Amino acid sequence: MKRVGRVQVYTGDGKGKTTAAMGQAVRALGHGQMVLIIQFLKGRRSGEIEILGKMENVTIERFGSSKFVCGNPTSEDTVLAEKGFEKAREAVLSGRYDLVILDEINMLVDYKMLDVNRVVELIKERPKGVELILTGRNAHPQVVEVADLVSEVRAVKHYYKDGIGARPGVEY
Repeated sequence: MKRVGRVQVYTGDGKGKTTAAMGQAVRALGHGQMVLIIQFLKGRRSGEIEILGKMENVTIERFGSSKFVCGNPTSEDTVLAEKGFEKAREAVLSGRYDLVILDEINMLVDYKMLDVNRVVELIKERPKGVELILTGRNAHPQVVEVADLVSEVRAVKHYYKDGIGARPGVEY
């Protein structure tokens, strides 16, 4: 019996959404599955992408500049986001991958760089065997509605408030 892929959403203001998705990628790879990771709004080097990039059966595409995008995307950011979404759409609909991770796609919708209806359409049109994971803060209610699993990561306490910045091997 062919497996049925589900749609998972990791959202919220807490730390760990991308980390959860990357853990799912490792798990899928451990079972010999084909994985595609598309990262939006991220271009900076990170430990998880470095190690996953050395593994077989995984393709990683990044559509972000080296700077952090926080609420005011540039036209370059928008162009990269559109290219990334088109790549994601093509890959998902091809059925080639068992797991597709769209990291920070929720932020594209939140920043009005991508219409939510395009995301919902992609979710509904994906082949039945494709597991789809969407990450990022502020998941749109329409995305939440069509998802099979939604986890909200809530910030209770964080050392950023004490002036401790992002650390290699921990935050990236």
